[in-house]
Amino acid sequence: MKWFKRLLYTMLICVVLGGATVGGLYLYVKPELPSVETLRDVRWQTPMQVFTADGHLVSQFGEKRRIPIKLEDVPQPLIDAFLATEDSRFYEHFGVDPIGVMRAFSVLITTGEVQQGASTITMQLARNFFLTFERALMRKIKESFIAVHIEQQLSKDEILELYLNKITFGHRAHGIGAAAQVYYGKELHELTLAQMATLAGLPKAPSNLNPISHPQASKERRRVVLLRMLDENKITRTQFDEAANAPVTARRHGAEVTVSAPYLAEMVRQEMVDRYGEEEAYTGGYNVYTTVKSDVQLAARQAVWDNLHSYDERHGYRGPISILWSEEEGQEALPQEEIEQYLEQLKRIGDVTPAVVTGVEEQTATVMVKGAGAVTLPWESMHWAREYLNEERQGEPPETASDIMQPGHVIWLRTVNEQWRLAQIPEPSSAIASLRPDDGAAAAVVGGYSFTLSQYNRALQAERQVGSNIKPLIYSAAFEEGLTLATLVNDAPINQWNPGSGIAWRPKNSPEVYEGPIRLRKGLAKSKNVVSVRLIREVGVEKVADHIAKFGLKRDTIPENESLSLGSLSMTPMEVARAYAVFANGGFLVEPYFIDRIEDMDGNTVYKADPVRACYDCEKPAPQVISEQNAFLVEQAMNSAVWGGGSWPNGTGWNGTSWRIQRSKPITQEVGRNIAGKTGTTNDVRDTWFSGFTSGLVTTTWVGFDDVSRKLGRTSKHPDVDSSQQAITGGEAGAKTALPGWILFMEKAIPEYPAREFSIPPGVVNVRIDLETGKLSRKNDYTSRFEYFIKGTEPTEYVRGDSNNDDIFEDEGGLF
Repeated sequence: MKWFKRLLYTMLICVVLGGATVGGLYLYVKPELPSVETLRDVRWQTPMQVFTADGHLVSQFGEKRRIPIKLEDVPQPLIDAFLATEDSRFYEHFGVDPIGVMRAFSVLITTGEVQQGASTITMQLARNFFLTFERALMRKIKESFIAVHIEQQLSKDEILELYLNKITFGHRAHGIGAAAQVYYGKELHELTLAQMATLAGLPKAPSNLNPISHPQASKERRRVVLLRMLDENKITRTQFDEAANAPVTARRHGAEVTVSAPYLAEMVRQEMVDRYGEEEAYTGGYNVYTTVKSDVQLAARQAVWDNLHSYDERHGYRGPISILWSEEEGQEALPQEEIEQYLEQLKRIGDVTPAVVTGVEEQTATVMVKGAGAVTLPWESMHWAREYLNEERQGEPPETASDIMQPGHVIWLRTVNEQWRLAQIPEPSSAIASLRPDDGAAAAVVGGYSFTLSQYNRALQAERQVGSNIKPLIYSAAFEEGLTLATLVNDAPINQWNPGSGIAWRPKNSPEVYEGPIRLRKGLAKSKNVVSVRLIREVGVEKVADHIAKFGLKRDTIPENESLSLGSLSMTPMEVARAYAVFANGGFLVEPYFIDRIEDMDGNTVYKADPVRACYDCEKPAPQVISEQNAFLVEQAMNSAVWGGGSWPNGTGWNGTSWRIQRSKPITQEVGRNIAGKTGTTNDVRDTWFSGFTSGLVTTTWVGFDDVSRKLGRTSKHPDVDSSQQAITGGEAGAKTALPGWILFMEKAIPEYPAREFSIPPGVVNVRIDLETGKLSRKNDYTSRFEYFIKGTEPTEYVRGDSNNDDIFEDEGGLF
């Protein structure tokens, strides 16, 4: 009895001392214990995702990959795997597992070292949120107290949900939702038992047990997890055997980008950083929905690719990327396995894929294509490849495949109509900027051939001389001063001596064809340079510059000299598109924007675009910078650039510079004749442009070298104007270099943005005029047409021989 009493007293004293010790430790660390109330409203560091208007993922930004999940969305076998491995008594203990603590304490007594942590899931949660990962006794004590606090304030399911969302799995995956995506590209409910066990085994050592970096160690850890599940009767022996023997299927998966639009994504990223700051933008879990539709954006990208490759093929083949072996030098071909390994190291860039030539016949070649295996290239896929000499010259046409390539050559290919075709990365670049003219919403933005090669967004950043794309703005200034579509201007050479420089300024038409007195409608449609010069002289350079500034440009960037008439002003493609939107929407200056709305991680809309609109009686009207009537006249002249002056039996019909649009059945069938456009080419063909619109969409394309000193090729000697005079000369111009890309894009985009007919606004009258003089006419033949005038500016006199008052006719009145 004495022995028993002593033992009882000793145990009682130990309990009291233990309780006092625990109480004393609690009082000691209490000031340092954090409040766990924050866990009730935890804000996950979730990356920002960017979407198209129709919900396709464009990009994801943020160092941490996280996809917050609800516990009810986690499959039970996955929960069982974590509980069996990390804390089998999770639903029984109070935050600290006494059995685990005793086990860890006994190891500490016997070895003198902290070798086992005895951490419960709640304790791990406490450590992940509030403490460091240092192995120290005092940290363990704090961890235990915080765990007890957590258990008192949160339910077991809330704790488990927080844990599954917080833990790290490696490869920047935080939380089980992101881990499933990163390692398997799957949703949680799509995972197999083997995959679930693999993920459940990762938190112990995400780096060393990683199934991508260390597949064998991961497989062994997976077996441990499955054994624990078997011991806990959560799986059967058959399930264990099947999962334990399953192959390791993990590989790195990026965000499931379904629409590649990196230039647009970068625009959104910068806007979000400006709006919220870098930390908040990258971790706030925002979902950003842009204004672009997925199919329209992809059409813009493909249009840039196809147009640049067409240019590239016109200018010759620059040869292979590299040479792996040369039969001429007696080198043996590499085995197929080594070729495939080599190709795996090369990236696809833009629209091209790397390949290695393995055999060459008379007019075919066998190539090994990255990701596609052995392919035979037919002659029609390579016969374009004349040797590139420079931008203006190419070698002789090839006659055999060996004139183009040899075994061992590393080349680029692309697919055209589901057939592989020899290609190369184009040296020039291109951009497309497309807007809805009624509110400025971006329909598509492409800033270059490949974001991988260059992150420079030419659609927004490249300020290049616009060439003849400036002319509609100059004509608008002329209409502002009372000139009309029927006003005659002398299309004749200009030779102006400059005493200061001792040089004569001789602006020329391109091509150098002059027609004498010409109406303004025809002058813009045929892009007559000397007509623009005479217009700017008539209106005044300062007035023209002031007028151009109305289209959203800074006044001090607009040159005040006559070179302005030929396009010396530099603008970005987006600025040009915005300016042309003024003509498409009736004179209103809209603000381009590309973010439609921003949602937080809970799906609440925290921002919704509320743009100014091209309207008179809406809540937020855009500023009207020119009259509706002025915009209509410019639209009409640009419409003639597409449709010309008709085709008459006696040959008086003519084509405008944009006549190629007539050949596009997808465009003409969709909008009929209700389309307008303007080419642009700068001196020495360093920049080529095309801008055009319907009432529903305005688009600008640009093609040029980033190096402004490089020319795209010879100046085209044939006119862009008259199809009867076209010839394949190798020359480049806006109509040949930029317009085809515009057509390729608009064929796909126009159906997505319904267009209205070009309607006559109030204050515009329609009278029949004589085509030669611009005066009134009573004739109803090829010498006359109906023309539009702002009311009060229409002619009042009839052409000679067409009135009883011939004596009041003044010959060539008003010509300048």
